[in-house]
Amino acid sequence: MALAPTTAAQAVTDQPRIDLRLLVVDDGGEATGAIRAELDSAGTPYTRVDLNAAGRPTIDAAFLSDTVNGEDRAKFQAVVLPNDNPFGAGSAEMTALAGYEAEFGIRQIDAYTYSQPAVGLNWAQDPGYIGSLDGIAAEVTTAGKSNAFGYLKGSVPFEDNDPTVSESYGYLATPLAGAAFTPLVDAPIPGTSARGSLVGQYDHDGRSELVVSFVYNEYQQQFRLLARGMVEWATQGIHLGQDRNYFSVTVDDLFLADDRWSTTLKCTPGDVTCPPGSNTDSNPIRMSVADEQYAKQWTADHDFPITFAYNGGGSEDYKAENGGSDPLAQQFIADQTSFGWINHTMNHEFLGCVQNVTVVPWQCTLNASGNPVWTSQSVITSQISDNLTWAATNGLTVDGSVLVTGEHSGLVTTPQQPADNPYLAPALTATGVKWLASDASRETQQRALGSALTVPRHPMNIFYNAGTAEEEVDEYNWIYTSSAQGGSGSCEGSAISTCLPAPLNTSTGYQDYIVPLEARIDLGHVLKNDLDPHFIHQSNLAEDRIAYPVLEKILGDYADLFDANTPVVSPTQKEAGIEMQRRAAWAAAVAADQVTAYRVGGAITVSAPTGVEVPFTAPAETVQLLRSGSTAFGTAYAGQLSGWTLPGQRQTSVTLVLDPDATPAGQPSSEAVVAAKVAKATAAAKTAPAARSLPVPSGVSTPVPVGPADQDRVTAGKGHAGSGKAHGATAKAKPAKGHAQAKASKASKASKAKPAQGHGAAQHRTVKR
Repeated sequence: MALAPTTAAQAVTDQPRIDLRLLVVDDGGEATGAIRAELDSAGTPYTRVDLNAAGRPTIDAAFLSDTVNGEDRAKFQAVVLPNDNPFGAGSAEMTALAGYEAEFGIRQIDAYTYSQPAVGLNWAQDPGYIGSLDGIAAEVTTAGKSNAFGYLKGSVPFEDNDPTVSESYGYLATPLAGAAFTPLVDAPIPGTSARGSLVGQYDHDGRSELVVSFVYNEYQQQFRLLARGMVEWATQGIHLGQDRNYFSVTVDDLFLADDRWSTTLKCTPGDVTCPPGSNTDSNPIRMSVADEQYAKQWTADHDFPITFAYNGGGSEDYKAENGGSDPLAQQFIADQTSFGWINHTMNHEFLGCVQNVTVVPWQCTLNASGNPVWTSQSVITSQISDNLTWAATNGLTVDGSVLVTGEHSGLVTTPQQPADNPYLAPALTATGVKWLASDASRETQQRALGSALTVPRHPMNIFYNAGTAEEEVDEYNWIYTSSAQGGSGSCEGSAISTCLPAPLNTSTGYQDYIVPLEARIDLGHVLKNDLDPHFIHQSNLAEDRIAYPVLEKILGDYADLFDANTPVVSPTQKEAGIEMQRRAAWAAAVAADQVTAYRVGGAITVSAPTGVEVPFTAPAETVQLLRSGSTAFGTAYAGQLSGWTLPGQRQTSVTLVLDPDATPAGQPSSEAVVAAKVAKATAAAKTAPAARSLPVPSGVSTPVPVGPADQDRVTAGKGHAGSGKAHGATAKAKPAKGHAQAKASKASKASKAKPAQGHGAAQHRTVKR
């Protein structure tokens, strides 16, 4: 559909200008904090008014609207309040907001309020419910599916991570007779056949409110499922910013063999932390041709890509010890188009400081001046370039701009190496590396290093040194059980970890406990617009192939929750890095107040600094207007169009035009109608009851982790997850002494540095076989 510029302009000149920015009135509570986190993640600008701040601006007519070039302007496209009326009865600020919303057709989110007639609901009684919502099975209603929540299949399960901690709280009530209240998400009212609203739309007095009658934090799954819809509802599906549900997996160490955990020694032979006399390589784990064939079929069956980070030196070592042939490498190269590929260096050498492994934990070797001795630039360069040469020689096509160093070495590795190897950046530049993997548990943000930008990756809590489920559970028990119960005791005496109440059954514990736990942690990343790839190791696709149950659980749970129009998106490391770069540039422009964006009827105009791409979400059929005609905008996702765009040639701003059928309703049709709406809305605001203080359970105010390695919630809770009484509320545990460090040896071409804190695995290295 092509639209001429003059047609679009003429069609909207009688409409007010509405700036594409939200107003968030924040009381410091978890619910408004969660909504702000969602806006930040998507890149959607907002103005925050802190109700607790001295000298905060007064919300009045001048704050909310003005005129630009003689035309009326609404400064905010939507309003987020902590509840239906945070100012109290008779407040001039609430009166101003109500009038503003009625005049300009602006929608309001009540982030957390109780069921009451003032919000179009009956009191939560006869039938009704007030209390804990832990574990309830909420559903998107038919109206919700046709409204902003159509990306969900229907189920909205509420978390119950710890039976000893109250994690959610809310009100279930039915719509008030005669009120224009439409439940969008509801749940059964206990003890009755009725259903009560949890999220609903209340239309009254020329205004629309999204009434949310339960409290939440930014980490809880129920909020993560609904967050997209809440923003789409408030903005009527038109806003700056965009998001996806991302999940991609890289498998490190291909062609190498990984050390194996000893269930008798409770350490990994080959690591320096094993007892004296046991530090010999024993039965390492390496994929077979059958494992490769399984991986190929699995990716096809699940329509989910796997990327392998390969080490050519591992294949050369294998050939040297096995008659000059490596069937595994031959098969992978023959099937290379079935997988993605990343350079993981030739021999997986540690590229940071030179490690002193005669002490536990290892230390950086120091020179006579007391400074670290660093792996040289020539060694780093050869490790990168030799692996690319190996690929070319063997017919493997690899993008040389993408790199994963062994153990993410060369980058900061605390506590032993608090700075980057100074020779890493020039080596990256010399070899043309643009996208370098980093460890998201050590550094969460992208940063520049020489010619490269880092791409943080999430370590999955599937241990590198486990080829069987029994080995995985045995090591898990060693880390996460008390010394009194036969574990290492590393989980004891820490403010940020607790122990398993009892060791897991080595026969059933993996499938029954570890798989669902890790799947929930990783699904939490997927639901947060989190670009960071996840990584495991080739050992996890060998023998018992223990990674697949976790991957299948994540994908299966996702498919149960989301409509087919909202698929998982699996970016490559390079694609993730590019979008991280876009996000950073956009966020900087917004923070510097260098973005102007507004809607006039069905036309949107966005101006940003030259070269800064604009993220936008809009209804289907939206097009980008060029100097001559128009072009398609964005890609379809979650029932809308979204994407990044730049102005066309010889344009200084982005202009988008909505399909006429998709133009939001609610615009004023005449001055008389506007005046009537404002009068009614302001009168209602003056008589509205004051919002009372609402209960917030401990599991919302201090997020309850789903289990060990749930690093986001541990960090948020500052080590006080829930009550801290049960393993389900634990934080990450420290790696146990006895296998927390790696050993560099001649037999091993490299020693692998410490894994992500809280991801349980020992530090690890690979051995030739």
